Amino acid sequence: MTPAIKKRKRAASPSVMPTPAAPANGAIPPATLAAARRRIARANRVLLLTHVSPDGDAVGSLLGLGLALRAAGKEVSFACADPIPDTFRFLPACGEITDNPPGQFDLIVALDTADVGRLGKLGENLSRPIDLALDHHTTNPGYADLNLIDEAAASTAELVAELLEPLGLPLTRSVAECLLAGIITDTLGFRTSNVTAKTLALTHKLVTAGASLPEVYDLSFYKRSFAAMRLWGYGLSRMKLEDRIVWTTLTLHDKEQAHYHGQGDADLVNTLTSVREADIALILTERDDGRVKVSWRAVPGLNVATLAATFGGGGHMAAAGAEIPGPLDEAEKRVLEATRALLKANGSGGAV
Repeated sequence: MTPAIKKRKRAASPSVMPTPAAPANGAIPPATLAAARRRIARANRVLLLTHVSPDGDAVGSLLGLGLALRAAGKEVSFACADPIPDTFRFLPACGEITDNPPGQFDLIVALDTADVGRLGKLGENLSRPIDLALDHHTTNPGYADLNLIDEAAASTAELVAELLEPLGLPLTRSVAECLLAGIITDTLGFRTSNVTAKTLALTHKLVTAGASLPEVYDLSFYKRSFAAMRLWGYGLSRMKLEDRIVWTTLTLHDKEQAHYHGQGDADLVNTLTSVREADIALILTERDDGRVKVSWRAVPGLNVATLAATFGGGGHMAAAGAEIPGPLDEAEKRVLEATRALLKANGSGGAV
């Protein structure tokens, strides 16, 4: 398990930082934002949910909002249908995330989840509708009663950071650490094309609130478990490059041999983007339920979100995913055929 963030002394870092006054997020109607604030104010027991195969933004936004709600006096439960990657175990309250939240709740919030299906079994077993959805995916249809969606935000964690004050919630050091992890992982260390001056300004605010950028960056990107690195080895050993696509597969046997217990690819897909000869990086990961998790990453100008949508998934133009029926070899053929068609339609693709 990755060690917790060391709490270094800071001369001017109170436990709760006042957030400077700022206009409400322009992408969200003021009436929607006001209604969301009223619901949060009335709530006592809150359930926060995020998507299957959780990434850094899912975990960071889930914990960040939840810890802010807890600091405001709410009783909060965190839930995800899949295990949380060991990479993010350093985040405060990460060990509380469960796949079986107990009791009844008077407010249910979904974070970083493009559609209800991405909640997995948690979405299927809800006893009441989802009250709020906070998200930045372009494919989100607005499934909650109140939808706080900003497609221009570089991450859901960025959106949460911006909306804390309008929603009447405090920014503590723990909240800042979680949201910072969400921002830097979803932007690949501020390298994605949707990073803006607002992203950097909000990052500055999180650091001012006590989050350590060097520590969160290091723990999020460079510290991996031995099992995760062994899994990478299996994937890299069968990596292929063809038609401007670099891809690989991860099998259940790979995970067993590596002693890796997560459902995802341990972020290997982001490493595949380092291949300069490729316009799209792709990884297919076999799941223990017989389905295959597909992750795409693309250079600017290619929209893999529309490609993922044809497989029942979604995401962003440059980063998207889907879960499709197996077996793995058949899924690989279908996905490669569709990915090559996308490149051909965009005038890219050919012999390397």
